[in-house]
Amino acid sequence: MAGGVVTSSNTKAYPGELTRKVLITCLVAACGGLIFGYDIGISGGVTSMTPFLKEFFPDVYKKQLEVKDSSNQYCKFNSATLTMFTSSLYLAALLASCVASYVTKAWGRKISMLTGGITFCVGALLNGAAVSVWMLIVGRILLGIGIGFANQSVPLYLSEVAPYKWRGACNVLFQLSITIGILVANAVNYGFAQIKGGWGWRLSLGGAIVPAIIFIIGSLTLADTPNSLIQRGKLEEAKDRLLKIRGVDNVDEEFNDLVEASEQSKRIESPWLNLLKRKYRPQVFFAIIIPFFQQLTGMNVFMFYAPVLFKTMGFGDNASLLSALITGAVNSLATLVSISLVDKFGRRFWFLEGGIQMLVMQVVITIAIGYKFGINGNPGELESWYSILVVLAICIYIAGFAWSWGPLGWLVPSEIFPLEIRSSAQSVTVGVNMIFTFFIAQIFLQMLCALRFGLFIFFLCWVVVMTIVIYLYLPETKGIPIEEMGGIWKEHWYWKRFVPVADEEMGDVKGTNKDGEC
Repeated sequence: MAGGVVTSSNTKAYPGELTRKVLITCLVAACGGLIFGYDIGISGGVTSMTPFLKEFFPDVYKKQLEVKDSSNQYCKFNSATLTMFTSSLYLAALLASCVASYVTKAWGRKISMLTGGITFCVGALLNGAAVSVWMLIVGRILLGIGIGFANQSVPLYLSEVAPYKWRGACNVLFQLSITIGILVANAVNYGFAQIKGGWGWRLSLGGAIVPAIIFIIGSLTLADTPNSLIQRGKLEEAKDRLLKIRGVDNVDEEFNDLVEASEQSKRIESPWLNLLKRKYRPQVFFAIIIPFFQQLTGMNVFMFYAPVLFKTMGFGDNASLLSALITGAVNSLATLVSISLVDKFGRRFWFLEGGIQMLVMQVVITIAIGYKFGINGNPGELESWYSILVVLAICIYIAGFAWSWGPLGWLVPSEIFPLEIRSSAQSVTVGVNMIFTFFIAQIFLQMLCALRFGLFIFFLCWVVVMTIVIYLYLPETKGIPIEEMGGIWKEHWYWKRFVPVADEEMGDVKGTNKDGEC
C-alpha cells in the first residue's frame, strides 16, 4: 500500500459529544494563536513603514531613496539588521519551547499558556515604547518566549479536550486564531499607517498587548485537561473533568485507558531520550518533517513580508498594506473550510489537495514575476491587470495553504504522540517550526536579492517533495481516539517495521531505566 492510506481497524469508540462547554473551552484555548498570528502580520507591515525604517533602520531607508524605479527592485530591503528584528523572536521561541515542555508536563497545560500570555504582553509593551534597536530586539525575544510557551501547550490542550470525532475541527481553531491575528494585524497596520506624525508603528507594535490580555484572561478561566490531571495524580478531579467535557454519564472506558497510558508514561523517566527509541520513529519523523515542510511552503514569507514583497513589486506604501490585508482575509476564510471539512475528508486529502493547489499557483507567480522583473529587477510600469493577476495568484496560493499545511501542520503532530512522549515531542515540533521560521525569516531578503524570481522556484520544488512524502508515508488519522493512535503505524506498509507488537512494547516500557536506556 504505497500510498499510505490506512486507518486502524481496531480503535475504540469512546462516547462523547461536542458540547457547548467543550466548544467554548476550545475557542478560549485557541486564542493562544492570536498572539502568534498578530506578530506574524504586524512585523512585515511595520518594516514597510517609512517612519519606522527612518528611526531604527536608516540604512534601509537610504537604500530605498537611492533605488530608482528603473533600478533592481529585488535588493531594496536587503538588511541583516532588519531581518534580525523579524527573526530574533523565533530563536527565542525555539529555546522557550524546551522549557515549556517541562512546565507543561510538571504543572499542566494551563500554566504554560498563562506564562506565554504574560511574557508576550511584557514584550509588546517594550516594543511599543522602544527608542533604540536593542529595545526592539529584547522585546522581540520576550514575544518569542511567549509564543514558544503558547505553541507548545495550546495544540496539546485542544487535542486532549476535544472528542475524537471532532478533534480535527477543534484543533484547527488554533490555526484559525493565527489567521485572525494576522488579519487584525494587517488591518491595524493599514489604519495606523495613515496617522500623521509617523508614530503609528508604536500603536501597531504596542497593540500586541490586546491579544495577549485576551489569552491571559482566557487561560485563567480554563481548567486543565483530564490527561494532564491524571499525569499529575489528580484522578478524581480528572474523572469529574472528563465527565463534564464529554457530556455523557459514563466515561469509564476512556478514563481507564487514560490512566493506563499515564502509568506507562510514568515508567519512562527520560522522555527526551526515549524519543530516540525505534518504536517512536514514525511519530518523531512527522514531528520533525511536518513543521520543516510547513515553513518551506514559502507561506511565512508571504505573511512576514507581504507588504514588503508587494512594495518591491511596485505597489505603493498604502497599496502594499491593503494587498496584505486582502491576503490576510483570504487566509482566515480558507481556514474556516478546514474547520468544516477536515474531519469529513481527512488529513491526507487536504495535505495533497493543498499541495497541488500551492504548486500550480507558485508556477503562475514565478512566471508572472519573472516576466515583468526578469533577472535585472527592472519591471518598468506595472499595468493594473498584472497587479490583479499577482494578488489573485497569491490569494489562491494562500487559500491552499490555509486549509492544508497551515492547520494540519499543528493538528497532526499534536494528535499522533503517545502520552509518555507527548510533551517532549510537541516541543520538538515547535522547536523545528521555530528553527526554520527563524532561518527563512533571516535569509529571505538576501535570497530574494540573490535568486530574484528563482526564489519562488526554490519553494515550488519543496512543495513537490512534501506532497510526495505525505502521499507515501502519512497514514490517515481522522476519527481515531488520541490514546489509540498507535494502531495506525502497525498497519502502515512502511512504519509497521518499526512498531513492536503489544507484548514487546510493554516489555520495552518496563525495561526503561532513568537514563532512558533499555
